[in-house]
Amino acid sequence: MKKLIKGIVDFRKTSIAGYRNKFAKLALQQKPDALMVACCDSRVVPNVFASSDPGDLFVLRNLGNLTTPYQSDSSRDISSASAIEFSLANLGVSDIIICGHSECGAMYKLLEQNEAQYNSAPQPLLDEWLKNATPSYQRFMDNTFMPEDGLTPCNRLSRINVLQQLDNLETYPLVKERLKDNSLRIHGWWFDLTTADVYYYNHVHKKFIVINEEEGESIISSAG
Repeated sequence: MKKLIKGIVDFRKTSIAGYRNKFAKLALQQKPDALMVACCDSRVVPNVFASSDPGDLFVLRNLGNLTTPYQSDSSRDISSASAIEFSLANLGVSDIIICGHSECGAMYKLLEQNEAQYNSAPQPLLDEWLKNATPSYQRFMDNTFMPEDGLTPCNRLSRINVLQQLDNLETYPLVKERLKDNSLRIHGWWFDLTTADVYYYNHVHKKFIVINEEEGESIISSAG
């Protein structure tokens, strides 16, 4: 807490003047480019690795960067579902990014839960939340799905989880509608904590590829 308070004081001393006009404009309206669904992990900071400014990203964060499938009556996770709906219906975002990461604690926990000798102390709320990632674990157990040499089980599951959440996104009527009329694009990203590299899922090559200058230009050009 001490570090956070000192950071606020330092921001007021050294940076706030450069941000006042931007925040004053943003106070009237936000128009973010994209919704990013990211993990709560303190080591994952989208505004840092994407070099984005205030107002650029509408960020939804939860354990394991999960999106629950759409349910017409009431979603198991109404918080995430409402954020997706708000970003599309109210903010008109044109891109949604699911961003997983390496060494994800939620994915470690999911693996641990499914081990035969699982003896950890019960965490009922976390255990209930991670039921939403069961389809990801099922795909992980299918060794023919997205084989990745050299990845640890946790990191392979984390990448598979990104793809599962993309599938979950496509169950939302608004997402379906906007994908159909080409007013929305959805993306799977994965952040490597060890190298600070960001990967994107290439649907043609069916694998995650690091976003370097060449790949970045390719992604931008394909988006039109």
